[in-house]
Amino acid sequence: MTARTSRVLLVFSAFLVGLMLFAAVALLVGGRAAITGATQPSAIGGPFRLVDQEGRAVSDRDMKGKPFLVFFGFTHCPDVCPTTLFEVSEVLSKLGPDSDRVGALFVTVDPERDTPAKMKDYLASFDQHLRGLTGDADAIAGMQKSYRVYAKKVALTDGGYTMDHSALVYLMDKEGRFVAPFNLKRRPEDSAADLRRYL
Repeated sequence: MTARTSRVLLVFSAFLVGLMLFAAVALLVGGRAAITGATQPSAIGGPFRLVDQEGRAVSDRDMKGKPFLVFFGFTHCPDVCPTTLFEVSEVLSKLGPDSDRVGALFVTVDPERDTPAKMKDYLASFDQHLRGLTGDADAIAGMQKSYRVYAKKVALTDGGYTMDHSALVYLMDKEGRFVAPFNLKRRPEDSAADLRRYL
């Protein structure tokens, strides 16, 4: 074995030992965080200040103390939004009296058309616990950014427009931290049981 080969093997061995030590430390720290319940700040969610369908100011602080669902959409949405709001309404219904202990927000991605009055009229068809949030374009854009929501105006041939947007339902905990996407593709009672765990 030449001196050069020996040096290469030595450097490679040192690299492997360092890599194994790094992995061991990462596992130890990660395991300790899981045991102690330590969590990193979520990259989804954050402060907001909008207006509900009754014209009342609503902020992230108002949601503290109860888990809540957040869905972004718009009142002119042809199918995804009403279907999702119907499914959320079914879950809230299955919660029974516990529905007063959770929140459910429908945040517009179309503040140009979705005034509080329009949101109120639209939400009359769904569970009374749903709160429709709107506001000026900057406030809506800020909340979309903090929730990592995609939304884009798409022109229609008749001169009008629709909105292309992501359709995720966010589950937030009592502190306003993102937990996970909320699965509505199961029996409403199963979704309700899942949501009840965060009360």
